[in-house]
Amino acid sequence: MYPSTKTPLRYLLVALTVVLVLGLTQCQSQSDHISVASATKDERVKPTAAGISTTGWRTAIAQVARENIPAVVHIDVTQRREIAAPMMPFGNDPFFRFFFNGNQPPQKFKQELRGLGTGMLIDDEGNILTNNHVVTGATEINVLLADGTAYPAKLVGTDPKTDLAVIRIKADKPLPSVTFGDSDHMEVGDWVVAIGHPRGLDQTVTQGIISAKHRRGVLNPTSYQDYLQTDAAINPGNSGGPLINMAGQVVGVNAAIATDSGGFEGIGFAIPSNMSVHVAKALIDHGKVVRGWIGVSIKDLTPDQIKSMKLDGKKGAVITDVVPNSPAAEAGLKKDDLVVNFKGKAISDASSLQRLVGDTPVGNTAKLTVRRDGKSVDLTVKIGNLDDAVHSIAASLEDRIGAVVRPLKADECSKYGLESGQGVAIASLDKGGPLETVGFEKNDVILNVNNMPVEGVEGFVALIKSLPAHQQVLVKALDNRTGQSGFVQVTIG
Repeated sequence: MYPSTKTPLRYLLVALTVVLVLGLTQCQSQSDHISVASATKDERVKPTAAGISTTGWRTAIAQVARENIPAVVHIDVTQRREIAAPMMPFGNDPFFRFFFNGNQPPQKFKQELRGLGTGMLIDDEGNILTNNHVVTGATEINVLLADGTAYPAKLVGTDPKTDLAVIRIKADKPLPSVTFGDSDHMEVGDWVVAIGHPRGLDQTVTQGIISAKHRRGVLNPTSYQDYLQTDAAINPGNSGGPLINMAGQVVGVNAAIATDSGGFEGIGFAIPSNMSVHVAKALIDHGKVVRGWIGVSIKDLTPDQIKSMKLDGKKGAVITDVVPNSPAAEAGLKKDDLVVNFKGKAISDASSLQRLVGDTPVGNTAKLTVRRDGKSVDLTVKIGNLDDAVHSIAASLEDRIGAVVRPLKADECSKYGLESGQGVAIASLDKGGPLETVGFEKNDVILNVNNMPVEGVEGFVALIKSLPAHQQVLVKALDNRTGQSGFVQVTIG
């Protein structure tokens, strides 16, 4: 006997109620799209608060996409450069010359690279926020708007430490723009939407949630990055596109993915909007980001330090070194101090202190609290300029590597096909020092240490100081005469 196909009325009523409740929940959304374009010059890139409204019969995601797609742009990049011929080291080998009939092969050849990414219009002046890795080193930048119009773009400024950049187009018509939200208010589990051009597929919209916050050291432990993690699908080409909350506000700039396949695997990272707004405004106003500096090397607490210091928690940044004559030295900071508070904000780890110091205007004074010998000590430090301190920072390594390093010049980056901020060059060498002993010469370039990329002088110093003394490390270097790269083992002091 088959069971009856009739459904009791009370079950139908319950099911109908559930459907209605679910339908109402799905249709609720927050929306208050206030364009940055209408702001004053000093407020054109500024987070705004969200209002609440309903979306009628349309879903929240559809409304978010409809409001923001016009302000999301496709970026095409062309990079033309000359690079050293890969076979030049063998040019004087008789066996090699035999196969070239005695003729010398060309020392350099021209190379053209093409790339693509995403960006977002942030004001009515045509400023577009994107990733540094999308546009750095570009010879030509072209932008395609959602309505199909195309414009050439010029680089306004880049900030490799946060992987952000601003480019600009000139249009003869009003331009749409995005609105920024407060990334600090985002919680794990909040719904978000990503818009971009993955693999060249324009105006692609994906959705997911914030799966984690404060992901640091994902690409480089010495950077100023503090990612939001999301499971919204992000693929190559999404870089520089917006991550948007359900109020239609940008809360992050999509920047990276964790993947073994090269495609989406459910782990994407976005630069928080609060950091992005700060960097974008600095790039628009000054063409660069000026960061504060106090002159210390720092690291996170270890379990042994937590035990030896008899700490209740695991928060703070440990000072491992103080640069002589630096603001920190003048303020009385010492090695092994544990910084627990800076400008009234609790310090959770080394990255949070680095970020807060970097964002503090040069010349300002800041109060900080350290734990020293079991007691709390309050100090006041005057913020210095990181750019002005580069030589002092570099010189602090001389006793360990027997050399002083410097940033690469623009023509060197072009010559070697490197991006701005990538690597450091040897400025001077000590006779018999660790680098000179293994064959380094002045102006040679160091690209990475133990497979960790070197991003500028500060990044290199942080990498070396994080290594134990008298340890052998693997250094990827580039010969300044031939442009060839290779690996060298060095024992640092």
